[in-house]
Amino acid sequence: MAKPVKIETEYITLGQFLKLAEVIQTGGMAKWFLGEYEIFVNNESENRRGKKLRDGDMVYIPDFGTYIVKN
Repeated sequence: MAKPVKIETEYITLGQFLKLAEVIQTGGMAKWFLGEYEIFVNNESENRRGKKLRDGDMVYIPDFGTYIVKN
């Protein structure tokens, strides 16, 4: 089951999302994390930390879990 991650804005970047979902501790870790781990957004491989995530987007990170963006 996907864990909901609540956002207060229209969208959030993938880098900000990783911190909000508590996958990483600081925003500065985003670039490193995206280089080391495979991440899927709506079943497509994604490694851009600036990728905009909106309400309903699914984020899957193997070994971490599945998340859904909720507005």
